[in-house]
Amino acid sequence: MRMAQTKAQLDDSVTTHMHQNFTRLCLSGTVGEALEWLRSHPPAGRIIYFYVVDENEVLRGVVPTRRLILSPPERLLAEIMVKQVVTVPAAATVLEACELFIQHRLLALPVVDAQGHVLGVVDMELYTDELSRLDDSRARDNLFQLVGVYISEEWQGAPLSAFRRRFPWLGCNLAAGILAAFLAGIFKAELNRVVALAFFIPVVLNLAESVSSQSVSLALHSLGGQRPTWRTLLRRLRGELATGTLLGAASGAVIGLVALVWLGLPRVSLCLLGGIGGGVAGAAMLGISLPMLLQLFRLEPRVAAGPVALAGADVLTILIYFNLARWLLA
Repeated sequence: MRMAQTKAQLDDSVTTHMHQNFTRLCLSGTVGEALEWLRSHPPAGRIIYFYVVDENEVLRGVVPTRRLILSPPERLLAEIMVKQVVTVPAAATVLEACELFIQHRLLALPVVDAQGHVLGVVDMELYTDELSRLDDSRARDNLFQLVGVYISEEWQGAPLSAFRRRFPWLGCNLAAGILAAFLAGIFKAELNRVVALAFFIPVVLNLAESVSSQSVSLALHSLGGQRPTWRTLLRRLRGELATGTLLGAASGAVIGLVALVWLGLPRVSLCLLGGIGGGVAGAAMLGISLPMLLQLFRLEPRVAAGPVALAGADVLTILIYFNLARWLLA
């Protein structure tokens, strides 16, 4: 299977590579009506999926060919269509479309505008001329693997180019580390008074960073190259706040109990419980929100989200931990 790499540049807009050889079916129609219409209007090109639209031409679902052929003629298309359609936003790049192909194992994806109208379809012909072989599952697996390898190679790029793309975001970690050092200096009196506070700084920061990394990974996986909405962001934030609070409370309770048994200092244990609990909850929200915010503002979440989230988690956790110490140990 030959990769047609010259056909597409990964930074191109996906709209420059979409085609119009796809079929729209009416949401209110039946299977029999759809088949009769298709016989009298044979689709041009290779048809893989049939897209169902409403009276306003808004995409509502997709009907796989097998399901359309085998369903009873009287069945409504609305009853047999797949309602959760994976789409490519018109603002997406070819790279983002290819990542959706790999993630969802689909052979074609509709390109939609902000209102949900289908502008065109992009399919795996973008990367191969041998679509006739894609009915073979092994051929499909090989194709997805080849596309994944090609994307990985493109992401690596030249070392200098990769450095320019990635180093500015690592500056967030550098700035956060310097800021954390200054914060430790501000709270030097508390550290001098209770040296045990310093014992637990690594584990406090490590827990927050780990949860932040988990949340970033989950957010990137759920995005799949698509732009989220503000409503989606708020919903995910609420869910992640609850999860982060539970993770923080459980982790803080464990470390606080260890500190209590080891040092016999109840106030230090409370500092750890509050510092870890608040830091982990905040880190979870940062991790889930930053990839979505970067995607909303058309920045690159895969490169930027991790360093920014980790930097934010460090600073937030240090502030919570030391301020609790100042309050409880005064």
